[in-house]
Amino acid sequence: MNRKNISVVLVHGAWADGSSWREVIEPLRSSGLDVVAAPLPLTSLDDDVAALDRALERLAGPVVLVGHAYAGAVIGQVASEKVRALVYVAALAPDEGETVADVFHRAEPHPLAPQLAPDAHGAIWLPHAAFAAAFAPQATPAVHDWLAAVQRPISLPCIGTPVKRPRWKDLPTWYLLAEDDRMIRKETQAFMAERMRATIVSHAVDHTPSVTAPKAVVDVVLAAARAVGASTLGD
Repeated sequence: MNRKNISVVLVHGAWADGSSWREVIEPLRSSGLDVVAAPLPLTSLDDDVAALDRALERLAGPVVLVGHAYAGAVIGQVASEKVRALVYVAALAPDEGETVADVFHRAEPHPLAPQLAPDAHGAIWLPHAAFAAAFAPQATPAVHDWLAAVQRPISLPCIGTPVKRPRWKDLPTWYLLAEDDRMIRKETQAFMAERMRATIVSHAVDHTPSVTAPKAVVDVVLAAARAVGASTLGD
């Protein structure tokens, strides 16, 4: 693979932080890629896009941008020309004028999906039991406890703000479809991935494969990086 200083930027979704990528980072680095886990404040869609823009400012060369769940909306709004490919990991991909809530609620929720509501500050937390029931059911109880301990709540402006024209209309895109996802129905994922004309890789994994099936995530990111490397040979 001609990696030509390719960077991979991993972007966490709701109820997670950068540590949710810890099993993915080292295999990608071992493959010769520069890897950054970008933090999102999860306070509004605009705030999150701005935070990701700041992370991208630190990098040179082509970037493969990877988003999990809610972060799919965020990576689609970044304007940086450094970004050469997008990878969606069980991620939400609203089209222009849609909100995250629009696509999230497109299908009936899974029977084990948690019922969510904001607290007095407008922050939506995931109940502890939901990490085992829906967020990462293929993980161990110890991992469920860790995920619950480090979770970051998402705020209403993140999911209620219509997006601008998304970058997936212009960039090569990959989609890791989580067949056993209890947070975002697989039918909803398939609809978004097909609408994006993404390269779809489907696995029997849960909502958080970066934790429970990291090899599946690594493989699809490497496929995107190989494509970016090939496309930059003449740059």
